[in-house]
Amino acid sequence: MKFAGATVITAVAGASLVTTADSVKAETVLTYAEASPNRGARAKALNWFADEIAKRSNGDLKIEFQWGGALFDAKSSLKGIGDGAADLGSVIAAYVPRQMHALAVADLPLGNPDGWVGMRATYDLASNNEALKASFEKHNVGFVAAFSTSAVQIACRGSAIRTVEDIKGKKVRGIGAYGKVFKDFGANMVRMSIYKAYQGLDTGLIDCSQGYTYAYRALKQYEVADSLTIFDWGQIGAFAILGNKDSLAALSDLQRAVLREVSSEFADHYGAILATANTDAEQAFTDGIDGRKMEIIRLEASERAKLLEASKKYVTEWVEKANDSGMPGEAVLAEYQELIAKYQAERDEKGYPWAR
Repeated sequence: MKFAGATVITAVAGASLVTTADSVKAETVLTYAEASPNRGARAKALNWFADEIAKRSNGDLKIEFQWGGALFDAKSSLKGIGDGAADLGSVIAAYVPRQMHALAVADLPLGNPDGWVGMRATYDLASNNEALKASFEKHNVGFVAAFSTSAVQIACRGSAIRTVEDIKGKKVRGIGAYGKVFKDFGANMVRMSIYKAYQGLDTGLIDCSQGYTYAYRALKQYEVADSLTIFDWGQIGAFAILGNKDSLAALSDLQRAVLREVSSEFADHYGAILATANTDAEQAFTDGIDGRKMEIIRLEASERAKLLEASKKYVTEWVEKANDSGMPGEAVLAEYQELIAKYQAERDEKGYPWAR
């Protein structure tokens, strides 16, 4: 099998130096490209993902991580995986909006800030919807699992955002429809990845950075930000583990089954990690980390409603662009919203999987 990683042949120790079929073991090692460092909620979930795959395959399938953008940065992930520079990797659709427009339905500000609900809905949609599967195929990748950023928030240095009117005039790092709404409310938008926002805040290149509670801690952005405004506006859910199509096709049936099983459970496992990580991070910001505290501000419901109202035109814009590309935009959006409703109902009736 040909992979960006390797198929490793390991000799079994024994008295004879003669290699036989019984004395070697083939291990399929998949290289995983990840732009973030090996710390924080996502890294914890990814390490669980790799551990479970190795365990359930009895060591037949393993994942080797390249952290911190060692292979390529976040904006190059889709091309890098499609080209085979990595077998697996994390892809953020907002960094490749034209190529991943279909998946970007999961980024739309639909008023669902629940990470677990979003991941379960996105996993089902991306696994089964023909339009999404075709969009992956076009770039020589396949869908593996869904991430979520959890709810979209904003951290600022200097004056805080307490109402939507406070957005005006601020230099903001934002992405997707959320960034467009910030611009509509008068922000001066700065193109920058979340991984460079620390430097941006520290140097004054930006005043505020769109992000997620746990991520501000993992990326140590609390060191250069003074406030965190809780929007609970929506989430970046067009954020997935994608695999090189050829690498995935070369897996054995057993390896593929293990990968699917763990990928499905990933939403439940990561959902639990996110919930705890966000709560813990918010408390840490309040208490202070190494002497640095952040003021926690919760946007009033009436202010949040203004954000949701301003977001509607970008939902319509997504549908129109999808239709223009030959994809049934209304149908895909409707299916995604139905899946959100399904998992919201399951959560309300049964609670989260990790609490049952």
